[in-house]
Amino acid sequence: MLGRTANALFWMFRYLERVDNTARMIDAGLRMALTRDLVTSEEEWRSVIVAAGQSAQYERRHSSYTGVQAWNFMLRERDNASSVLAVFGRLRDNARQARNVVTSELWEAVNESWMLIRDLLAKPVGEQRLGDVLHAVRQAGMLTHGAIIGTMPRDEAFHFARAGTFIERADNVARLLDIKYYLLLPSLNYVGSSLDTGQWDSVLRAVSGDRAYRWLNTARIDARGIVEFLVFDTRFPRSLAYCHTALRDHLDAIARIHGREGASHALMREAIQTLDETGVEGVFERGLHEFLVAFLAFNSSIGLAVAEDYRFLA
Repeated sequence: MLGRTANALFWMFRYLERVDNTARMIDAGLRMALTRDLVTSEEEWRSVIVAAGQSAQYERRHSSYTGVQAWNFMLRERDNASSVLAVFGRLRDNARQARNVVTSELWEAVNESWMLIRDLLAKPVGEQRLGDVLHAVRQAGMLTHGAIIGTMPRDEAFHFARAGTFIERADNVARLLDIKYYLLLPSLNYVGSSLDTGQWDSVLRAVSGDRAYRWLNTARIDARGIVEFLVFDTRFPRSLAYCHTALRDHLDAIARIHGREGASHALMREAIQTLDETGVEGVFERGLHEFLVAFLAFNSSIGLAVAEDYRFLA
């Protein structure tokens, strides 16, 4: 397979995870903001923009964090290269570049989803339409993941696409955890308070983990339990451990097809060994923020190494 095609598949599914994550964060922000007063709800929307890594761009154009401004910025604002509309456009472009190695069902899922989302975001989104828009974005992710899992042969095209999925998903979850711990809580005096608990609940909702957490854990919502769940619990398909285990499996499959391993495989083994040896106690002894910064750096280095190993060409 050409490196350019592998790159298109890898980034196609990274972008799919990215738009899905944006929709999840907006939905969680809306749920939290609806239960708050005006001042607190603006703080909730600020936290969503910060967690998405879009605060600098947002503040260049807006002076307040109202819900309508925030979600329209994240969904459709022309000057926001990280908006759902912009990223989904790049997703479709990558799918078109890889047309010769994807099934017709996968291409149709992407193309039809793009046309629907483009039409839904052609004009500003008010509160009455927001639910339908977020549903369409999330549905696009489910349709596309269903198409690749249900119709693609387990060849290198499949494995490059799935590798992109899990490296991006791990990045998204780690950033969300880090923002919660390091930026959202205004003071250590609030740790264990209703504000702290509410923010952790928002994190769980953002990754669709609120029900799974309660099913798998009888303990109350607290930082230690949620960190263990989102970092180490391989039963949950958005935990860091699950993502890196799945990423390793797909990289191993690619290596078997090519008959060799590269630097990305050595980094992958080191990353998983580090997770296995750390444990939740080690995370808090080291510091959650410090642990996540190191994880994000390692995750990024794996992505760069994959591109180098398989000669991705932009």
